[in-house]
Amino acid sequence: AVFHVTDQLGNKITDESLILYIQQALCASRGGISKEVRLCPGRNVTPGLKDLALEMTSKDRPGLVSEISAVLVELGCNITTAVAWTHGTRAASIFYVEDGLEGGPITDPIRLAHVQEQLENVVKAHHEEGEKWSVRLTTPAGGHTHKERRLHQLMYADEDYESCRGCDGSGSSAHKKGCDRTHVYIESCKEKGYWIVNVRSRDRPKLLFDTVCALTDLQYVVFHAVVASRGTLADQEYFVRHKDGYTSNKESERHKLTLCLIAAIERRISQGLMLDLCAKNRMGLLSDMTRVFRENGLSMSRIEIGTR
Repeated sequence: AVFHVTDQLGNKITDESLILYIQQALCASRGGISKEVRLCPGRNVTPGLKDLALEMTSKDRPGLVSEISAVLVELGCNITTAVAWTHGTRAASIFYVEDGLEGGPITDPIRLAHVQEQLENVVKAHHEEGEKWSVRLTTPAGGHTHKERRLHQLMYADEDYESCRGCDGSGSSAHKKGCDRTHVYIESCKEKGYWIVNVRSRDRPKLLFDTVCALTDLQYVVFHAVVASRGTLADQEYFVRHKDGYTSNKESERHKLTLCLIAAIERRISQGLMLDLCAKNRMGLLSDMTRVFRENGLSMSRIEIGTR
């Protein structure tokens, strides 16, 4: 595979330490990343290997994160990392926590059960009977999936893609060139036994990651791919086949793949104002910040919190 990459400003990468970081990150399974280059420029929101993960899905509503973080503070849990996405009417979040008094992992099963029960009460309180929601605790022994990959999995399991709609405009080349909404077209290549998946959308960081996550979670194997960006738009073409070797001709499966790709691309898109805040870390900081947002009538569409 060959990747042509730039930094977030579109400039050529010349920082030797960053280049070394990329090289070692791609080969992490061969021996890990050296201490000298672990702090890559940008946000560092990697959870600790011993942190407890709290995973939640629910319908989106103002004040949800504020209530969850306040309950965790009351239970003596210190939030070390947190990520949350909203898409349509649904929300998914992951909080990594440690013992707020002594530090380190929370291992007492009675305390863990109490934490889960209290979080379930918060989430369940705003749902009608039969509405979907979930709260799950993952202990350190279970390991951690990449946090954003896990968010994709949570929202897919929550079936947020069911409310997705692609562009309603015509499929002509002229329309696609002038439209920055997400377009997905799937053709069948009977000679090779592949599906040819074409995706056009607005270009942005992590677009390739989000698309491949969707294909992987749906059990598709990519045999060939071409990705290119032109101005503000990106074109992606994938030749895929289901991992068991077959390619279905069912329109329902083609439709589901289309919706899941649109959802994976749109989950990270936000029309709101982005706020970057750096402060001295302390227990309850996230609870205090989110309470201010709630009291001023502001909703949060995405959250990324880290400590270092």
